[in-house]
Amino acid sequence: QVQLVESGGGLVQPGGSLRLSCAASGSIGSIFAMGWYRQAPGKQRELVATFTSGNNTNYADSVKGRFTISRDNAKNTVYLQMNSLKPEDTAVYFCNAGVRGLGSLRILPYWGQGTQVTVSS
Repeated sequence: QVQLVESGGGLVQPGGSLRLSCAASGSIGSIFAMGWYRQAPGKQRELVATFTSGNNTNYADSVKGRFTISRDNAKNTVYLQMNSLKPEDTAVYFCNAGVRGLGSLRILPYWGQGTQVTVSS
């Protein structure tokens, strides 16, 4: 079994910053395509930022230039640095990873439980 645990959410004023972390643990063979999604009330879950093949990154247009995704492979952890936050960034942020378990040939998607980010004055 694999677990993804997010941390770092909270309440911040517009223009402020937050850093989210997501640590993967469990029976991990390899991790692929680790990244962040978000879901605002009444809206569908959307991609925020993710690593694709190799070290390539993909960002939603709405966060380009403000958010930065990074990772520490040794710690199986991905980060999301969020700067210049706006009220429209308010959402539950979810970590996602494609993981091949130990001894397995299949790559399965895993989700964290989510962390709330609220941008408000």
